[in-house]
Amino acid sequence: MKGRSRRLQSGWEKMSACTALVCAASVCMPRSQPTDGAVGDTEYMRIAIDLAGQGAATTAPNPPVGAVVVQDGSIVGRGWHQLAGSAHAEIMALADAGAAARDGTLYVTLEPCNHTGRTGPCTRAILEAGVRRVVIGTRDPNPDVDGDGATFLRSNGVEVIEGVLRDDADHLIRAFRHHVITGRPWVLAKMAMSLDGKVATQAGHSQWITSSASREHAHRIRGSVHALLVGVQTVIDDDPSLTARVGDEIVHEPIRVILDSQLRIPLAARVVRPGTFILTTAAGESASVAALERAGCRVLRCDADSAGRVDVPSALNVLGAAGIQMLLVEGGPSVLGSFFDSRLVQEIHAYLAPVVIGGAGARNAIDGLGIGELSEAFRLEPVVTHCGPDILISGLVQS
Repeated sequence: MKGRSRRLQSGWEKMSACTALVCAASVCMPRSQPTDGAVGDTEYMRIAIDLAGQGAATTAPNPPVGAVVVQDGSIVGRGWHQLAGSAHAEIMALADAGAAARDGTLYVTLEPCNHTGRTGPCTRAILEAGVRRVVIGTRDPNPDVDGDGATFLRSNGVEVIEGVLRDDADHLIRAFRHHVITGRPWVLAKMAMSLDGKVATQAGHSQWITSSASREHAHRIRGSVHALLVGVQTVIDDDPSLTARVGDEIVHEPIRVILDSQLRIPLAARVVRPGTFILTTAAGESASVAALERAGCRVLRCDADSAGRVDVPSALNVLGAAGIQMLLVEGGPSVLGSFFDSRLVQEIHAYLAPVVIGGAGARNAIDGLGIGELSEAFRLEPVVTHCGPDILISGLVQS
């Protein structure tokens, strides 16, 4: 961990920086006012939260966690969880601090674990390092922890402060918490449209409605998620690669998820490669399954809805069982409509360009059945930001 202040060079580091930029932005991480703990505690916890964001796309099925060790008013150790099965944030920060951790304070965004999973319990490492005080952002919703780590530390003479920047720490693990409770991934719906809600003209032209600044920001969002979902029609029409890029460089490849009820996907499509999930129904031909699996894709059968398409709740159950926590749904309009009709969207990012397309034949951003009463509408606690000339409206869906 020493020397992390050097200029970022590798693809891994650029992806981490890309993710951190998103999670530090108000569209992803609400900045709560420091209401708990001393001013110094909130400042150090903020640094730990920003560190945690660098692992947001890569830690599943674990949550992103960040930690710093402070001694005599100076940070002597930093760490964040990078990959499931690798060292936890606390271990990384303690190793970075070395002997300077003794009698110091550890700030960690999530309650330290007190059980053995893929790695040993962090609470034991904290005691062995001689840390005097531990400041925690939020408790771990995992039933194997959920207060046990804090209780163990207190019983061994460590001062424990909980709830510092709790709202921000909770937001950081929103996908993890949702997955623990429901078994399904957190769904973030993204759309880019004109002021009148169109994503293509009557002739089907769509590139580009929004600005390059919006597209760059959307790639940062891709860099912060575990999986990215589109429908097979988008693959047929656009042949996307579904990667996260900084400039022309690929910095992150989320798991690609294609909804394809009848397996119409062309074998020559760019997404037909290892690391792609294709969700189909019983209508998908077995010969197509075999060909896709030979290409390295993972073909998973789901239930069909009343129209014969992949059933959204079934698809989310399948993806949740595969360990996916944060799912970015980019569409197209029929796919977005099916998610909204199923009422299984937790977060929305909508890019609005100062463009009016018009025309009854132009494509709407969201299809589907829609709602009958305004009381049924999806409502957000919105954050409004600018992406070049465009406006980004984002927020969590109010339950």
